[in-house]
Amino acid sequence: MHDVAVGQVREIIHCSPQLLTGYWRDEERTAQAFEGGWFHSGDLGMMNAEDYITVVDRKKDMIKSGGENVASREVEEVIYAHPAVFEAAVVGLPHPKWIEMVTAFVAVKPDHNLDEEALFAHCREKLVGFKCPKRVLFLDRLPRSASGKILKRELRELAPDMAAPPSH
Repeated sequence: MHDVAVGQVREIIHCSPQLLTGYWRDEERTAQAFEGGWFHSGDLGMMNAEDYITVVDRKKDMIKSGGENVASREVEEVIYAHPAVFEAAVVGLPHPKWIEMVTAFVAVKPDHNLDEEALFAHCREKLVGFKCPKRVLFLDRLPRSASGKILKRELRELAPDMAAPPSH
C-alpha cells in the first residue's frame, strides 16, 4: 500500500476506472482483492529507475526457501534454456528445514536424454545456489488447463506420490 524502492519485488496494486468492480457473486474475494481501495493483482513486480514495471512472478508461485524468496518464473526460464527441455514448471514443496524446497517438473523433448544431475549442473551455471532446484521430477507431459496453462496445483498434489527423495 506504499511505493517501494527501485529494484524491490512487491505485489502490483493499482486503481483505474477501467478496472473490474468485483468478482461475480463473490463478495469475500472482492473485498480481499480491493483491500484499501486498490486492486491487489496477485502479480509480483519490480520497478526500474525509468518507472517501468517488470512482472517477476505470481504471488502464489513465489517460493520461500531458507529465508530467501525464489521466483519460480526465473528458475523456469533457466530450465527452458536447456536444449533437451520440452516443458517445465517450478514449485515450492514443503521441507522440514527450508520451509519450501525448489522443485522442478520437467518433460524432455522426444529423442533427447536428460537426467537430474545434468539439469542441476545447468542450473548451477546460471543461478545462485538457493535458487537451484533441489529436486527434479520427470513427467511425459505437464498437466494443463483447457486454455493450455500448466496447472501447478496438480503438480504439487502429484509430488508426494513421486518416489524419489530429494537429491540436493
